[in-house]
Amino acid sequence: MKIAILSTFYPYRGGIAQFNAALYRELEKKHEVKAFTFTRQYPDLLFPGKSQMVIETEGADKIDAMRVLDTINPISYYTTAQKIKAFKPDLLIFKYWMTFFAPSFGTVAYLLKKDCKIISILDNVIPHEKRIGDKALTKFFINQNDGFITMSESVLNDLNHFTDTKNKVFIPHPIYNIFGAKVEKMDALNHLQLNPNDKHILFFGFIRRYKGLDLLLEAMSDPRVRQLGIKLIIAGECYEDWSYYQKLIEEYNLQSSIILKTDYIPSEDLKYYFCTADIVVQPYRTATQSGVTQIAYNFERPMLVTNVGGLAEIVPDHKVGYVTDTNAKSIADALVDFYYQNKEEEFSKNAAIEKKRFEWDSFITAIEDLYKKL
Repeated sequence: MKIAILSTFYPYRGGIAQFNAALYRELEKKHEVKAFTFTRQYPDLLFPGKSQMVIETEGADKIDAMRVLDTINPISYYTTAQKIKAFKPDLLIFKYWMTFFAPSFGTVAYLLKKDCKIISILDNVIPHEKRIGDKALTKFFINQNDGFITMSESVLNDLNHFTDTKNKVFIPHPIYNIFGAKVEKMDALNHLQLNPNDKHILFFGFIRRYKGLDLLLEAMSDPRVRQLGIKLIIAGECYEDWSYYQKLIEEYNLQSSIILKTDYIPSEDLKYYFCTADIVVQPYRTATQSGVTQIAYNFERPMLVTNVGGLAEIVPDHKVGYVTDTNAKSIADALVDFYYQNKEEEFSKNAAIEKKRFEWDSFITAIEDLYKKL
């Protein structure tokens, strides 16, 4: 089968580009695959981070993607469709994650509907941060597709509000296995120059309000948690005003308990952050699925997630980690239990077993099976 993928790839950075690289590598084992990506992904004025592009020292998987689509230039929608059509794919896959891409992706899909089957892998249907026009734009994009793959039940349920097609399937987000082998905790601590006598928990990824870092900071101020002497590593670029979080750190007197690594974390360094952590914490207010959980699974780390979206589907409570309410006390309760009950070894062993549910073979088979139905 000939498969085209239109989404973000190298030279763009971020978790979705990393997912797409892994997807490409798995598909090319059995199929002829060609990647297509952006000439301009976001206008600089709309991009909240420091850089959209990979720095050459970051060690990204350099998928040879054709750069064709400018999201704010409608002429490029037509040239992109022509470039993909020239490849003569049997299947076109979109990786879709926010409404901003609905006009460009939807138009390209509309122009190619008669030439190939179209499947979208949906990170979200309803955005975390809602804007005027989301519903109409989402409907337009959804209507151009033949089938859908969601990576959480919650996204599948959201999709049902936009289409009654039966050509949709939920398959869990596969593990991220592209960041190198697991390293010993002491080696990871030494690499990051951290004190091996300290306890470390990890908040990882782009910082947005919906990810609940403020809830975790409040939990860190709980007297029971303070007594544990935990160090919170905040690793990831801030996509909003950092001063809000800095004020909380000062208000809660947490300066000595926080380790800030708020630049973009290169791919080759991820393993050190995850292997350093006793537990990976995702205190999200809203979520669908999360690539962070799948990185944690890859490195067999315990997790704490809030009971939102699809996170509880992925992290069995009191087996691989904790599923808490979205408030600081519930998060603090779990951290106290984790350390007082010495759960790290047990949860890590269970994560090594549980991650077998998320192998890439199952995900690729789901794509192939859905294509056969169309």
